Amino acid sequence: MSSDFEAYEQDFGTATAEVTNKIGRIPKLSGEEKTQLVLNVDKQLEEVRELLEQMDLEVREIPIQSRAMYNSRLKSYKQEMEKLEKDFKRSRIAYSDEVRNELLGDDASSSENQRAHLLDNTEKLERSSRRLEAGYQIAVETEQVGQEVLANLHTDREKIQRARERLRETDANLGKSSRILTGMLRRIIQNRVLVFILGAIILLTIILAIYFNVRGH
Repeated sequence: MSSDFEAYEQDFGTATAEVTNKIGRIPKLSGEEKTQLVLNVDKQLEEVRELLEQMDLEVREIPIQSRAMYNSRLKSYKQEMEKLEKDFKRSRIAYSDEVRNELLGDDASSSENQRAHLLDNTEKLERSSRRLEAGYQIAVETEQVGQEVLANLHTDREKIQRARERLRETDANLGKSSRILTGMLRRIIQNRVLVFILGAIILLTIILAIYFNVRGH
């Protein structure tokens, strides 16, 4: 993912360098050549915007622990893009003024304040849009962190359940072993009692035999 981001960075650097050069040439040209250059710069700026969108998507795929660095780089590129757009607007307004002055003469200057006001409102809308985009990005990152936390909790729950199952099996085995040992101990005691009784009977038999033998004599 980071290699794709770096490739987009190189494309961004090349494209913005070309756009900067062309914006600087606009005030120096006139007529059809200037018109074509303005259209060309507008098209290139749209391509740069698409590059930034691709970079934004790549950053969202990067692991959270490495994402901060790429977010910082992306933010600087967006700021550079904003500067390019402002420079292009100033150049384009100057170009429009020149065209109007050629067509209308002094009457074109009366709308200068209106254009300045419109430009100011446009910049305010752009700032609001950027704040909304930043809020959306934070919300997306928060959602991703929440999903990872839920996944970790689910994994921990499964581990606890498996541990409980093993504990139940161990308890069952211990109970079974205890019953076996109790049965063996009971049989040992019974065998010893039988041996004791048999020994007592044999001893009593011997004593009686000796007694009757002595009495007969």
